[in-house]
Amino acid sequence: MGFFAYLSRMKYIKRWSLMYSSMEENIMEHSHQVAVIAHCLGIINNKEFGGTADPEKCAMLALYHEISEVITGDIPTPIKYFNAQINSAYRDLETLACKKLLSTLPENLRGEYEKYALPDTDSYEYKLMKGADKLAAYIKCIEELKGGNTEFAKAESSIRKALERHELPEVVYFYEKFIPSYKKSLDELDRE
Repeated sequence: MGFFAYLSRMKYIKRWSLMYSSMEENIMEHSHQVAVIAHCLGIINNKEFGGTADPEKCAMLALYHEISEVITGDIPTPIKYFNAQINSAYRDLETLACKKLLSTLPENLRGEYEKYALPDTDSYEYKLMKGADKLAAYIKCIEELKGGNTEFAKAESSIRKALERHELPEVVYFYEKFIPSYKKSLDELDRE
């Protein structure tokens, strides 16, 4: 019955392992940030675009989207996407890790967690969560650059371009309305 003990170890899995970070980030912190943004994207879908997304489902998908990494570790993006064969093998490994984690739950609880750990990747909520994941990566780049760490300049540029032409209008909306505030100091935010 180690499911929650495994999840508590998310705080030990560092992100951005191939890059110098002035402020380390773990997958537990990252999952929380993605959940907050994904929840907002679900609300934006409903309030701004007349959609029917479930904001709470968006948030739950985000909370569980990195759990496989307590077994696999955080595999850097350049490795994950080096080629189709590696990407496919990595996705299989993620699925196996999630199944291993789910097996540590009592059987009558597994289904409640499986829908978030092994989600329907065609659902609109899943797509919104992936958009939130991209926005969180961009926020990390902004924070590092604000602190003078130019190691994130290339990542910031490529992620910014992807966000500016993102296929989901909710992601573009969040990018245009909320991202500029991340570039401000606390004093500047106080004056808003």
